[in-house]
This record gives sequence, C-alpha cells and structure tokens, in this order.
Amino acid sequence: METDSQDGVSHLQHHPEFYLSDGNITFLVENTFFRVHRFFFERESQIFIQELVQAPQDGTSDDSPLRVEDVTSDDFATLLWVWYSPKYRLDRKSSDNWLVILELSTRWQFLEMRKLAVEQLQNLKMDPVEKIAIYNKYEIDRSLLLPEYKHLCTRKGQMSIEEGEKVGLLTVLAIHQARERAMRSAVANEHRSLSHADINDNDEELEQILRDVFNLNENSTTGSPLGADIQAQGQSNAPPTIDTPWPDASRTTDRPSGPDSVSQIFHQKEDVVYSIEQSSQNANWRGDATGMVCRMRLTKCN
Repeated sequence: METDSQDGVSHLQHHPEFYLSDGNITFLVENTFFRVHRFFFERESQIFIQELVQAPQDGTSDDSPLRVEDVTSDDFATLLWVWYSPKYRLDRKSSDNWLVILELSTRWQFLEMRKLAVEQLQNLKMDPVEKIAIYNKYEIDRSLLLPEYKHLCTRKGQMSIEEGEKVGLLTVLAIHQARERAMRSAVANEHRSLSHADINDNDEELEQILRDVFNLNENSTTGSPLGADIQAQGQSNAPPTIDTPWPDASRTTDRPSGPDSVSQIFHQKEDVVYSIEQSSQNANWRGDATGMVCRMRLTKCN
C-alpha cells in the first residue's frame, strides 16, 4: 500500500517485512505502517500494556494506528527483528543494531530483550571507552566492564580529554586511583621503581583493586553474565569509592568540610568542575586524581 503525498505530507506505506496478514495491532512509525502481534508487546512491556488499556481503539487498523513518536521506522523494524527472526542468534548484527535494541528495550521496558542486547554486546569487540560510556548511560552492571577497566589501567598514558568526557568524572578518578594503588603495591612488592606495564604482572590483585574502587560485588550477579543487569533487575550501581586527598588548605578556596565532603563533591559533578576550575588557578596541585582532572579541564578551557 502506498498513499500519494498531498500538501507536502509524505506518502504512507506498509513495511515490506513487518506488515503481517495475521497481525492484530497496527503501528504507524514515521510514514510506515507495521502490523504485527500485540502478544509480544503485552507479554513484556508494562508501558505498552498501559497504553493499550488507556486507548483500546488505537492500533486496530490503518485508520486508527498506534502512533510511535521519536523512533525511526528502521529502528522499530530492528526491534521487531528480534521477535520475528528465528535465527537471530546466528545473524551477525553489528553493535549499532544491538545499541538500537538496547535503547528501545530500555525505554519501553522490554526486560528480556534488554538482557539479550547486553548479552550480544558482551560478545562483540568494542572500544573500551565507548563500551564504558554505553554501560554507564544505560546503567548496566559495571562488573561486566572489568576487562575494559583493566585495559585503561594497564595501557600507556592517561585518558584523553575526549575519552574522559565520554566515561565521566567518576570513572576517570576511579581508573586513576586504581592505577596508583596497583603501582604502589607493585613497588612495595618489588622494592624498585616500576612502570604502568608492570601492573599486568599481578592480574588478580588488579582485579581486586578495581572491584574495591568501583564497588563491584562479586555476588551481584545471579550465576550468569546478565544476572546483574541493573535496569532489568531493579538494582543500582553504587558509585566508585575514591580516596582523593585535597590540596593544601592554605592554597585553595571554597574547600568543602565535614565527614561527607568527598562523597558530596563527587556526586554533584557540576559543582565539582566549578570548584576545581576556580581554585586551581592559585594552587599548586599534587599528582593525585583531583589534580589530574583539574589539569585536564584547564587544558581544554585554554
């Protein structure tokens, strides 16, 4: 079916694959009709259950479709592909496809589909920084990121400004602290000056340091890599535990005080950046995590 455009309105069409003769619910996404089975939507998503109860007449035909906003027809078809492709586990979809599925399944609370998307992303080769940024955005269990955290700890050099902005302030600080703790431990054991490459020599110790710093509970999963998926399980990622010394009090201004100062400073990110940029102008920062971030931010500003 195609309807000619009139008055500048684009023509409407049936999706070539997902307009099914035995479908019992019709969606209109952009200018494309999808007719599929409402069973899938009612089985998994409270969002769609409520929508269909509130507007039972919507979705009954092309004349009264259920309109889906803020989604492209291609992305909606990608979501449907999971249900209607019997060989989806054999098809080699790119990370972009699974990111679409992760986004829509999270938005509409398709919990089983979200778990599947996380599982497939775990099997794909991804840039460590990009993966951390994605998992942070969708609040996916951080224990799945141990290999990526290890990579950032053991590679040469610090994160770039762009990488730091992607993973966020807390992750930058946590990675820096984990590297420093691992280095101090290596020096103590070897009684000599070591480089970051030497951190690789004690993988188990580095893993435990990362678990401590990122508050990763080894029992947070339920026996499978997907058991700790945060959104699906209704749990939350605890913020990293960062022991960051403040610069000399005589050289800084607006220094928080009290037992909750550090916790507060790392949760209120915008205030942190403001405080860092203001106080660093007249302070000689030490080589700790806060100093690193201050220099990073100032480099960008300049």
